[in-house]
Amino acid sequence: MTTAMRAKGAGRTNVDRFLTLLRVLLIGLIVVGLLAFIAQQIAPGNPFAEWTHDGEEARRLTWPQFRGLIISGLSQGAMYGLIALGYSMVYGVLGFINFAHGEVFMVGAFTGFIMSNKFDEAGLWEGNAFVPMVLITVIVATLVSTLTAVIMERVAYRPLRGSPRLIPLITSIGVSFFIQNAVILLFGPGAKSYPRNPDWMSEKVLGIEVVKIIVIVVAALSMWGLWWFVERTKTGKAMRAVAEDKEIASLMGINVDRTIVTTFAVGGAMAGIAGMLWGLLFRSVIATTGFLPGIKAFTAAVVGGVGNLGGAMAGGVSLGSAESLAPLVLLEPLGVEGVSQLRDAVAFTLLILVLLVKPTGLFGERLSAEDRA
Repeated sequence: MTTAMRAKGAGRTNVDRFLTLLRVLLIGLIVVGLLAFIAQQIAPGNPFAEWTHDGEEARRLTWPQFRGLIISGLSQGAMYGLIALGYSMVYGVLGFINFAHGEVFMVGAFTGFIMSNKFDEAGLWEGNAFVPMVLITVIVATLVSTLTAVIMERVAYRPLRGSPRLIPLITSIGVSFFIQNAVILLFGPGAKSYPRNPDWMSEKVLGIEVVKIIVIVVAALSMWGLWWFVERTKTGKAMRAVAEDKEIASLMGINVDRTIVTTFAVGGAMAGIAGMLWGLLFRSVIATTGFLPGIKAFTAAVVGGVGNLGGAMAGGVSLGSAESLAPLVLLEPLGVEGVSQLRDAVAFTLLILVLLVKPTGLFGERLSAEDRA
């Protein structure tokens, strides 16, 4: 036994020790932050809270504030999850990350901006006409994003199908910049605003804004619809077969090219829905709107497990909740200043922590036979 332990210890490198130290530090930070938050909620004037806040009494987080953080995290995370589905689906089928997928989301948001402002000019973005106009806008935004994703696959990626994976990866970055600059050329670099939502969208039900309830419900229904499509339909089974092994799927009579196009189309549709929800929630869009949400959605896909659709959904919700809650629940009790500016840092710290503890993601990767070999 001693010999085996020595052999195991001898195999550890300085990198392994550093990673272990990093795991301990991150987990320790979370534990200390949670304990400090609980103590701060019980007794804001406890010695640790006064020490971390320069002698001043810390502030309790009220239940309405905590509930608001949870709902904000869920609504934001739901949109991350919708975008992350596109990353996971394309990776599952083609084995590369489509970094231009964030721009498909942005195109959906811009389509929503154009449609909503046209309806507003016609006086249809209010009253009884509002809900039908929103549904029409969502459908159009989804169709435009789907078309964008299909054209992207046909023009940029299909000619590179047999190339090393680094080539389509670099191409996706180029496609991303191309779409961004095309939008700047068409609409200018400034922010574009959605028209004002009706007053009832800002009202609260059980303390939750109606617009956030709509975002969460629509995202949940979209995710369920995608799950049903992939698991229960013939096309969905073909997508899973192609993701498992393209050559054998082709021998079984499955049209691989058409299945790959369908995968891009479905991922684009999810991104289009997310883009419209983003516009309704934040009411502003610019040419680079898709960059940071796209990167975070990719992070969510990795956190949940690349290629795992359920993992992508859960990863998005987890990421949104973490970046909403962690600054005030973990960092503020430790005396960190400007915690509201650290949401992005929290998101990527979560990615690092998950990769350190479970490199395949929370729910595990789903790789093709070629990737597993």
